[in-house]
Amino acid sequence: MFSSAQETKVSEDPTATFTGWAAVPNGNGILQKWSYHPRPLFEDEVEIEISHCGICGSDIHFTSEGWGPITRPAIPGHEIVGHVVARGEKAIHQIGDRVGVGCIVAACRDKLCDQCEKGEDQFCDQKSITFNAPYKDGRGGISEGGFADRIRVYSDYAFKIPKEILSAEAASFFCAGITTYTPLKRYKAGPNSRVGVIGIGGLGHLALQWARAMGCKEVVAISGRDNKKEEAFKLGATKFINTSDRQQLTDAAKSLDLCLCTNASKNNNWEDYLSLMGPLSHLVLLALPEEPITFKGTPMVAQDIAIVGSHLGNKADTVEMLEFAAKHNIRPWVEKRPFEDCNEACKDVHAGKPRYRIVLEMDAAQKNPHA
Repeated sequence: MFSSAQETKVSEDPTATFTGWAAVPNGNGILQKWSYHPRPLFEDEVEIEISHCGICGSDIHFTSEGWGPITRPAIPGHEIVGHVVARGEKAIHQIGDRVGVGCIVAACRDKLCDQCEKGEDQFCDQKSITFNAPYKDGRGGISEGGFADRIRVYSDYAFKIPKEILSAEAASFFCAGITTYTPLKRYKAGPNSRVGVIGIGGLGHLALQWARAMGCKEVVAISGRDNKKEEAFKLGATKFINTSDRQQLTDAAKSLDLCLCTNASKNNNWEDYLSLMGPLSHLVLLALPEEPITFKGTPMVAQDIAIVGSHLGNKADTVEMLEFAAKHNIRPWVEKRPFEDCNEACKDVHAGKPRYRIVLEMDAAQKNPHA
């Protein structure tokens, strides 16, 4: 479904080399420095010199082979910020623009595609995710992610970043941000909503801020421990539930209209979570657990509870989210690490140490001199 008008190549330099940190077969989750030749730059694409890339739980699932074996070197990373350094003549950005790239780098964008026609390109069957995915556009190649010095993407999958947002802060919006913003928007979080957030981490700390800024009647932080209770209130929570305290669960029964589950732990007690949901409520799964989810269905039927998933957001949602974040001063809490320390940083993310995101930052001296 990709248009033949998109097939004009701008650059086909076979010596162009991008370098990053790749997961490799039998690598035990240890990233190794690896270089590759990118596919040609086309007229509707941009090349971005990367300055920052966030580390997401999805990167850890991939590199640790929790989602299956790694069969080829592949550079992870899908919370990317940098500047445009090359463009095709039909690209929507100019040289020097500061842009961000998230979890998708291509979709068919064709009116014959039901999802792209509706503006829900994140569901397009022809989409390519940001790393380790074959392109389906007929141009060839496999996508490589943002733990690298450069990346080439369709220009409409690179988003200009409002000047109010620092680059290190902006990175986390392109996965953690859009993942939490979209379901709150879709299920109409606002002054009449009692919203819960399960898991006060990389996703949850942003979800609390969105819900607060949307003016929700209650913003409830839900965790199995009290160690983040004080921070949860600083982030916008109006109430805190410790799920290890049975009395707190009992007192909060049927109290939520909407709840985002950002925790992928195999120790999740789904029946406890369902007990918190009120009539006609939505429990939205955002994290991607490696283990099957099991629970009794009685509460769902008795209270008309919908358990739903939410997958990213579309391009319009992303633009809107960035503007909303700039307007309401919503920012991820980030710790910057140099790209060269990516292995230690990934270990810390896997161990749940960050408060609340780690963002890799490229040292100017390490940038690829390739032009």
